[in-house]
Amino acid sequence: MRDLNRLKSLQALEASARHGSFVGAAAELDVTPPAVGQLVRSLEDWVGYPLFRRSRSGAERLTPVDEAQDALNDIAEGLDRLETGLRKLRGRKARSVVVVTASQALVANWLLARLDDFSTNYPTIDVRLDVSDRVIDLAQGEADIGIRCGLGAWKGVKSTFLMSEEIIAVCHNRLLRVDREVTAGWIVEQTLIHDGTPHPGGDFPTWAEWLAKSGANQVPAERGLKINSTAAVIQAAVAARGVALVRKALVAQELDSGRLVHLLPDVRWPVKWAYYIVAAPKALRRYEVAAFHDWLASRPR
Repeated sequence: MRDLNRLKSLQALEASARHGSFVGAAAELDVTPPAVGQLVRSLEDWVGYPLFRRSRSGAERLTPVDEAQDALNDIAEGLDRLETGLRKLRGRKARSVVVVTASQALVANWLLARLDDFSTNYPTIDVRLDVSDRVIDLAQGEADIGIRCGLGAWKGVKSTFLMSEEIIAVCHNRLLRVDREVTAGWIVEQTLIHDGTPHPGGDFPTWAEWLAKSGANQVPAERGLKINSTAAVIQAAVAARGVALVRKALVAQELDSGRLVHLLPDVRWPVKWAYYIVAAPKALRRYEVAAFHDWLASRPR
């Protein structure tokens, strides 16, 4: 016979361990921190020993003892399976929600065009987009799953390679003249749009480096329009303010429409940064999150 009298206490234990505090667990469970503390203490009375090491300083004030840590994966998996069972009780038409985070530029120029396919294949899962250029804390549940561009190593999440990236030169089609060939020399004469966004470890080229590789005789170092936002750099290029160096995936839709033109496509500059699907292991145990992860991983690039 199953004893489920302590189900709420197990929820409190798992949430407190994940957040490192009763306060974080209380916000998730929609109760007060003292109520969470009482639930955990009732479980401690039942097992006969403290389940957390408590400290007054540090980012994580609650640390599970070894015995609790050994049990937490089973407890979390059991809670997830209970949630799945409840969803099945509601029937096949019950709707689920997956919260997806990605940068503004990637959502607008790459992800949105593909979401209809997900909705067709998973009609009972609703997608909510958290569009943000800051790094959302997936390990703490700020979103369920995300797409990040970087070197692939982020604490607390599982990373799945999605696609590689390269830097290309683009401009609006109305900047081009039919009576003049596009050359490195022509690009030098244009307003150069510089992306000042940090890309640590990515091997992103400056205009001087890219033009030198393209064979330009003159390599202007810093002149032009300087912007510290990748999304704004793309917007400036779309507005025909000059020529920009951009990540290819972020302008895929503009290239397909013909509004932006890929200049000197033979000049290749692959970068070390790539795109990854990222999610906390706990989130991936949910059906809707795993479905979005697997669908995204199988998309044509």
